[in-house]
Amino acid sequence: MIEITLVRSPEDAALVAEMVREMIAWLYERYAHMSEVIDNYVAAQNLEHQLANLLTVFAPPQSELLLARLNGAPVRIVMFKPHPTGACEMNRMFVRSQARGHKVGIALAHRLIERARELGYARMVLSAGPDHVEALPLYRKLGFTLDPTLGDTGAGDAEIRMGLAL
Repeated sequence: MIEITLVRSPEDAALVAEMVREMIAWLYERYAHMSEVIDNYVAAQNLEHQLANLLTVFAPPQSELLLARLNGAPVRIVMFKPHPTGACEMNRMFVRSQARGHKVGIALAHRLIERARELGYARMVLSAGPDHVEALPLYRKLGFTLDPTLGDTGAGDAEIRMGLAL
């Protein structure tokens, strides 16, 4: 059974912080050739500050943080935050390996999009690595399309920028 919750408790925030750290470790392992890009991302995001303050950094009405559980176990996270264009930016979608293939990602992404609409956003944007072959089909299935107008975040060719009208 999939359960999706809005993260509001310190306990859930701690689970999310743990999973974000797992995601960063996975990125370093999977994309070892891009370690400098990952280093720059972690630094630019001021990641440890964000993780220490998840309940305020990703709080409504500008931001949101979701946690998915599969049969009671925390397995997937996703969040959004304001983007300079006035849209919201989907951020840090990550799934633990035991949840792959259970449709948790699509359920979580649909809930995130619904939540963005509830908070008044008209557009959602995201960026993904061009080698992230698992995520890109999911984003396309959700209706995201390439959007080069979003501007370079400093990763250059190391990312694909996409957008979705909500």
